[in-house]
Amino acid sequence: MNSIIQYTIAQFEEIQEGYPWVGSSYASKLSKVDESLYFERPLEGLHSIAETISHLTFWRKEALLKIKTGKGSKTDDCPENWLPNDILKQKGWEQIQKEYDDTLAELITLLQDKEDAFLSETYYDTDFKGDYPYSFLINGMLHHDVYHLGQLGIIIKFLKEKNT
Repeated sequence: MNSIIQYTIAQFEEIQEGYPWVGSSYASKLSKVDESLYFERPLEGLHSIAETISHLTFWRKEALLKIKTGKGSKTDDCPENWLPNDILKQKGWEQIQKEYDDTLAELITLLQDKEDAFLSETYYDTDFKGDYPYSFLINGMLHHDVYHLGQLGIIIKFLKEKNT
């Protein structure tokens, strides 16, 4: 039985492309922004859209590693956690978006055939320095996506105000 995992996958999909209760999805928010603004920081203390999407991809790749191997390799202090715009511009928006989309597809593929009992199995979390159930990781990733969806809304609002 994997009804909890299927429900969680549906939440990931809803946040990315659906119409979640919290408002707009990633797809709907990003579709309203001119690509020329993806690498622009709206205020000194806020990240750009590209930095935020890259950050989400970084942690999703780390979650995939934990699910596949039972252990992570990155911590919050890793320089790849928040790559600066100059490096991200070299990569280009299309590649940043592709990696983001690909990691979500891989996460869903990896989870979809697992039984709910998997959520009680443990992995070693390098960042939190301990053994945790996979439910901690999967729910954490979902919360992380929702948190940064809200942040993206603020970034976009300030970018539009700054550029009008």
